[in-house]
Amino acid sequence: MTVLHILSAGATKGLVLAMQERFSAARGVRFNSTFGAVGAMRGKLLAGEPCDLVILTATIIDALSAEGRVSAGSRVALGRVYTGIAVPATQPMPNIGDAAGLRSALLDARGIYLPDPERATAGVHFANVLDALGIYDSVRDRLRPFPNGATAMRAMADAGEPDLIGCTQVTEINYTEGVSLVGVLPREFELATTYSLAVCSNAAEPALAREFAGLLTGAESRALRIQGGFVVD
Repeated sequence: MTVLHILSAGATKGLVLAMQERFSAARGVRFNSTFGAVGAMRGKLLAGEPCDLVILTATIIDALSAEGRVSAGSRVALGRVYTGIAVPATQPMPNIGDAAGLRSALLDARGIYLPDPERATAGVHFANVLDALGIYDSVRDRLRPFPNGATAMRAMADAGEPDLIGCTQVTEINYTEGVSLVGVLPREFELATTYSLAVCSNAAEPALAREFAGLLTGAESRALRIQGGFVVD
């Protein structure tokens, strides 16, 4: 059976997995998909890991294009994703509508779940938000980082503790059962990340990669993207 290799940002995991099922049923293709922090996925690609289709931030895809690592003209945008705050579904929603409310909610939390603060888009940004709020040192011991936001949200949902809070991309929150989206970060801390995909220059299955890319970015997936938290133009 033909295998399609994908390296993808964690923010698109729910969408990709849903569309993989449809594509596999229609085309008889098996997927080998890896999801994680964008920096980690870029590192895997540069290290030579097999990859037919890469899905990362638009900025990184543009850089890969300039380096000749993805096929010219194959880049397509999936949509924009905001960074949001989440809590376990059984918990009350805190007020995070402004900096003061967000600061209070974070200081009150027993555990703060986040993606990799060094290589994940939302993790890096959230660490900067904590610093801007002047509470990084105060909450450092309560930070619970994970390789990506989807893993962080799953762990928070399963923790079974009170007074937990998390921050990651809205899509990773919406696609995780057991957590609830409180809202996006207050305007002064807002982060909207555009995700794009492209066919790798050394793809073993470039035609299938382009076909699957069309499914991910086309009309058939539009409702699912919007439902998951993508802002689609």
